[in-house]
Amino acid sequence: MKGAISTALSFASAVAFACGSITWTAPAQATVVWTPPPAPEPPSLQASAAAGASPGLTSPDGRLRVRFQAGSDNSLHYEVLRDGQSVVLPSPLGLDLANAKWRVQLLLQPCSRPADGRERYPLIGKKRQVDSPYRAMRCVVTNAKDQPLTLEWRAFNDGVAFRYVVSLPEPHRKVFMDEHTGLRLHPDSRAFLQPMQPWHTGWKGTNPAYEEHYAIDTPVGQPARLGVGWAFPALFRSGDIWIAVTEAGMDGSFHASRLWPDNDFDRSFQPAPASGGYQFGWPQVGETGGGTQRLAEVDGTMTTPWRVIAIGDLPTLMQSTLGTDLAAPAVKFPAAKLRPGPASWSWALLKDDGTVFDVQKRYIDYAADMHWPYTLIDADWDRKIGWPRIQELAAYGRRKGVGLWLWYNSSGEWNDTEYTPKSALIDPAKRRAEFRKLAAAGIKGVKIDFFGGDGQSVIRYYVDLLEDAAKAGLLVNFHGATLPRGWNRTYPNLMTAEAVKGFEFATFEQVDQDAVPEHLAMLPFTRNLFDPMDFTPVVFGDIPNIKRATRNGFELALSVLLVSGVQHYAETPEGMATVPDSVRQFLRTLPRQWDDVRFLSGEPGRFVALARRAGDRWIVAGINAEDEPRTIEMDLGFLAGRTGALIGEGEGPRDFRLGTLPGGGLQRVTLPAKGGFVASFEAGRP
Repeated sequence: MKGAISTALSFASAVAFACGSITWTAPAQATVVWTPPPAPEPPSLQASAAAGASPGLTSPDGRLRVRFQAGSDNSLHYEVLRDGQSVVLPSPLGLDLANAKWRVQLLLQPCSRPADGRERYPLIGKKRQVDSPYRAMRCVVTNAKDQPLTLEWRAFNDGVAFRYVVSLPEPHRKVFMDEHTGLRLHPDSRAFLQPMQPWHTGWKGTNPAYEEHYAIDTPVGQPARLGVGWAFPALFRSGDIWIAVTEAGMDGSFHASRLWPDNDFDRSFQPAPASGGYQFGWPQVGETGGGTQRLAEVDGTMTTPWRVIAIGDLPTLMQSTLGTDLAAPAVKFPAAKLRPGPASWSWALLKDDGTVFDVQKRYIDYAADMHWPYTLIDADWDRKIGWPRIQELAAYGRRKGVGLWLWYNSSGEWNDTEYTPKSALIDPAKRRAEFRKLAAAGIKGVKIDFFGGDGQSVIRYYVDLLEDAAKAGLLVNFHGATLPRGWNRTYPNLMTAEAVKGFEFATFEQVDQDAVPEHLAMLPFTRNLFDPMDFTPVVFGDIPNIKRATRNGFELALSVLLVSGVQHYAETPEGMATVPDSVRQFLRTLPRQWDDVRFLSGEPGRFVALARRAGDRWIVAGINAEDEPRTIEMDLGFLAGRTGALIGEGEGPRDFRLGTLPGGGLQRVTLPAKGGFVASFEAGRP
């Protein structure tokens, strides 16, 4: 651990990607080079900040600036400006531990000299190879007892981030009490937020699981709909500027946070009266997952996760990787086992009745026919199929070129779920033995469900699962889970996580199905902005006892719009057989990993169009969530000279239309209500 006087760039050196530190590599054509910047000069702890000075940090392109100022009570505030205009208004900083508080009567020491840094790393997500320059600075504030609190800052071209570091003389256990980090926005800003869920509510007491519909385009600062705060990532619009707030760098030593409106919680100090204000909050009582730690407690140095604020126009935000830029570098994982791609999955439409040997064998055949690398066998496989026959299915899949994923119930007594295997992963020794058994049988991955909240002990459990799975060479999918917060960079074996009100809810009640179009037009801007998301999309046929709200072109577009290292398609073999060969071929040849993304058009909750690239192939996709037809305008100048093969909506909601979409200049596609399209611009094809 680093002390409070360590330089910010010492941290940058520790987290920058180095080719020799992991065993999976970037593509052959990509060369990863990182040169450590010179270390900044340490601040003087003896001198106070110059009177009236406003120290700050500027992004590499000069457009963003974060600066600091003192309040009347000598509290510390930060402000973020873009092109000279305040976007994040002066907002409080501070942290309270059991034996040390940094809220008022603070003294800001001169900050370290800004220094350049760069995050270069491979990623399974919106970009294959990330290259993000930044400027870094470290500031120290001391309280009335002369105890130092270090703030590490980074300014990227697409946002800013900071975290607190506390290193007090040993022995001194750091016990978290309160965080004063605030977010103040212009009062006329608009919010796009998902409410957090009260603990131990919902089916079998499995909440919180980040499974709610969004409050869309609402005034900032409003109380959370369910009374326990708003989930990350939180999206805001201030004029033409968009702001996305999240956190990253979760290593198991700290609890996960959320946003609380200023007037929506009980604190030990009077919240600022300004509207548009939020504070970083913490998990509810009970969110410990059978452990003992809800709020952070550590021996030695306490380092909070990064508080991440992405800022820019909508294209800047939608193309940002800030949520993973602030995550720690990758652990070792065998490159040969790091294989993203789609999976067949029976439970989406067949539910529990499909978890039997013959059905799963048929789904392996289905995956093989679709050229998909995986089949997921869901809950109760141990009771309804049994381990010996699972081994038979694994061997059968191996001959077909299809690997198996198996479902596990993470929980002990923190919820009332009965699905099995249950509690097999809680004890570390038993978990490692189970993972070794799976790997020896050729199982490729584990889907782990029903977690216990966001407390520190639960976050530690997530990290332990990822680390042990990585050592066993297993891929991971978390369900009923927290937001990943950049874990897919640190643990490349984390292919995806749910943390969303996914497709399964739209199979239970019509009200959730009716909300699907608007919900899916929100997710690329929020939940799926930085982290992989297992929504389990794409249904072309019927949903038992439900009238589907989307058209088939809309469903097909989701295969491109949504990012997940393993994409579990909900459609059955029988439903897939009803669509044209061109649609099946599109899904067979859809890239399993994306190299780049371009935002083309959209408004959260209404419509969205993106272009994704794999090699020299670009695929453009869009959806219209509204009740009326919409013409989407897209600048396809980067595709000049090419013509895309378009699959769009036909006359009926289950029909497709084949056509073309020219590249170059401003192009328009008109979509019916709840409709969508894809257009594939193949490499080397005019």
